[in-house]
Amino acid sequence: MHQPPKEAPGTAVLTGFLAESGGGGYWGTVPPSPHDPTDSSPSPTDVCSLQSSFEPAFVAGGDYIIGGIFPLHYNQEMPDLNCTYKPPAVKCNGFDPRAFRWAQTLRLAVEQINQSKKLLPRHTLGYKIFDSCAYPLTGQRAALAVLNGPGETRSPTCTGASPLLAVIGESGSAQSIVVSRILQPFRIPMISYFSSCACLSDRRKYPNFFRVIPNDDYQVKAIAQLLLRFRWTWVGLLRGDHEYGRFAVQGLLRELRGTGVCVAYREMIPLLYSHHRALEIIEVMRSSKAKVVVVFSAEGEMTPFLRDYMEQNITGIQWVASEAWVTASVFTGSEYYPYLGGTIGFGVKEGSIPGLRDYLRTVSPQRYPSNPLVQELWEALYGCSPSPRFGSSLPPCSGKESLLEQHSAYMNTSSPRVAYNVYKAVYAIAHSLKNLLLCRPGYGPFRNSSCAHSNNTHPWQLQHYLQEVAFASDGEEVNFDLKGDPIPYYDVINWQRGTGGNIEFVNVGLFDGNKAEGQELLIQEERITWAGHQSEVVASVCSASCPPGSRKAVRRGEPVCCFDCVPCDSGKISNQTDSIDCTACPRDFWSNTERTACIPKKVEFLTHDSLGIALTAVAASGGCLTAAVLAVFLYHRNTPIVRVNNSELSFFILISLTLCFLCALVFIGEPTPWSCMLRHTAFSITFSLCISCILGKTLVVLAAFTATKPGDNIMKWLRPRQQRTIIFSCTLLQVVICTAWLIDVPPFPSRNTQCERSKIIMECSVGSSLAFWCVLGYIGLLACLCFVLAFLARKLPGNFNEAKFITFSMLIFCAVWVAFIPAYISSPGKYADAVETFAILASSFGLLFCLFAPKCYIILMKPEKNTKQHLMGKQKK
Repeated sequence: MHQPPKEAPGTAVLTGFLAESGGGGYWGTVPPSPHDPTDSSPSPTDVCSLQSSFEPAFVAGGDYIIGGIFPLHYNQEMPDLNCTYKPPAVKCNGFDPRAFRWAQTLRLAVEQINQSKKLLPRHTLGYKIFDSCAYPLTGQRAALAVLNGPGETRSPTCTGASPLLAVIGESGSAQSIVVSRILQPFRIPMISYFSSCACLSDRRKYPNFFRVIPNDDYQVKAIAQLLLRFRWTWVGLLRGDHEYGRFAVQGLLRELRGTGVCVAYREMIPLLYSHHRALEIIEVMRSSKAKVVVVFSAEGEMTPFLRDYMEQNITGIQWVASEAWVTASVFTGSEYYPYLGGTIGFGVKEGSIPGLRDYLRTVSPQRYPSNPLVQELWEALYGCSPSPRFGSSLPPCSGKESLLEQHSAYMNTSSPRVAYNVYKAVYAIAHSLKNLLLCRPGYGPFRNSSCAHSNNTHPWQLQHYLQEVAFASDGEEVNFDLKGDPIPYYDVINWQRGTGGNIEFVNVGLFDGNKAEGQELLIQEERITWAGHQSEVVASVCSASCPPGSRKAVRRGEPVCCFDCVPCDSGKISNQTDSIDCTACPRDFWSNTERTACIPKKVEFLTHDSLGIALTAVAASGGCLTAAVLAVFLYHRNTPIVRVNNSELSFFILISLTLCFLCALVFIGEPTPWSCMLRHTAFSITFSLCISCILGKTLVVLAAFTATKPGDNIMKWLRPRQQRTIIFSCTLLQVVICTAWLIDVPPFPSRNTQCERSKIIMECSVGSSLAFWCVLGYIGLLACLCFVLAFLARKLPGNFNEAKFITFSMLIFCAVWVAFIPAYISSPGKYADAVETFAILASSFGLLFCLFAPKCYIILMKPEKNTKQHLMGKQKK
């Protein structure tokens, strides 16, 4: 590490701090050992000892070294700080190809200067580039490491001039503040390419700080003029948790004072990103009337925030972006356009960098096989790994892939802005160094200061010449004022849809700080695309007049001119502009959609709409299909498979199933006293008849196969006459329940106005809930009894054991009606009738297919199995 000048205060303290901070610093020298005062050779304690390593991303030797600090990653993973052991370094995540391009621009500029015969013909520049990880703590570590010289090797002494001439960095203002303060004791100048916080213009706090980007005092002035130009008087403010965001918001509020522009809300994205906090901010944005949001933030924290923002599917917000992210290529994907299209903001001046595109193409894993950043570049651009790491899930690749135009995050060199700032910063150092080396004592801008020698050039000498440097770059005059700031100039950038659906940054105007007050902003409005792909300016005012259908609601603690237009509640209207209150509609009336008039409530019931037509078609199809099966059975009634399965009971079941399908039609249409009484009684009686027939068939099957002894006469109790008695008795009990229900409290049509206040729901009230559930419970009892008996007979021998089919049919029947109960209770209005109709149809189809599909298949498709010999032969087995 270099010996600081005598003027530098606190050097010894900082030297020790370099080692303790884990930033790759060296301890200072100690006095010679008292044991051998004549020994001039350095003892082991006389050397600079590296306490911690922080390797640079790129390094190149030279007569003078330029430090470079770039956010090559945009988020961090903090270590465990429990103070019981030495904490590891901050882990950097999220590789940023855009920042990597900035770093390559520094390397290109240095190589061009070294090859130039005009700037520094007898001297060379080197560089040492570190990653700040877009975080102040890592930026501090990078600043400490860059002070160690071009390499992390040991040095026998810590004397002599520093090879570090200046530092180019940082992108974030918070990081630049940290780096500047670390470099101050050594009076090493730094030039920022992207830190625009107005706080850094304080020469008392940051005497060594320069930048090639205008400070935010000019940017907030430009944004204030933009808001006034488009009459956006009600806006939201969003900032990052750093000095850049804090000072920018404070500056904008000063500019807006007395202009009539009001701030709806001010929110801050936390430095350590929190998904929960982001959702809270997004909810504020969603609920606010402000359609214009001004954002002072960096690309790093905006990336996860916008990801969460898009997941909430919010559109229609007009973003006003600061220069920190208005040209971030990471947001150019087509998926961002529906949410960010139309964004407008101020970007730093663009310029051309000769040879940059070709230079970027030379970077590859083959050329830099040991550089992990180049590997991360390939992983980001191609989704593959040229040298797979442990635990990596990416497929391997050769590293010979060509860099293409679609890799815009890295290869976007058509209109460089931040990279152009890096380029200008390197050349500002080179021109200042040239002037310093050419100076003679008694001449130049600082006549009382000694001139530099090629072997003894100090950074503080370069700082004097940076203050006076002036040169042209791409037709632009580059110099610094007394605060270290450049001439304020911004391009007005608008985010528009490109040919491939991606976002393109279109220049639609400029802000020239050299022009007279009020004439700095020039915009071509006809070229602007606004949020939502609109050609008209988005409206965002404090309070417009409340139209009919709404009322005024003054906001507590805010000016009277700032009020909300609250829509009238449902059932209330206002038919005047700026109404103070809303009037309630009469009982059978409801407010229209605009809340400007009362209209009769809509009467709703299960009618012949799409849902009713579908249920009608299914019911009719089921009835026709059942009738067709009945016809097949009648035609083949003398065949063995029909006769062996009790043809009479089969005919009863088919007839009752036909009635079940048809009774579903009673539920469709406007309820009447007769239809309400018929709905539940018809389906309960027909289903009781159907299940009773199945129960009779189950008993016959069970009795036939359990009567194994010659003397058993159980079948005499299940002859056709007894079967009819069982069916009649079971059905009669349901008829008695329904009759009692109809006599006592019959179902009746009712007008339900409580379920949905905006509608009158015509429905059939069951009259007696006890009777309704008794009817359903009785059907369920028959089905469960039938299921148990069929289940017991499922393994009885037989070539065509009908007990299996009955078991399965009852299982489906019970499942349908068990699911029906919660669905019926929770369904509102006409959907309750639709649920009951669906249950009737589903259970009817279940019975039809389970009981008769196998028989129809054999009758129609496998007639060779419909023989007595086949059935008897299988029974013998």
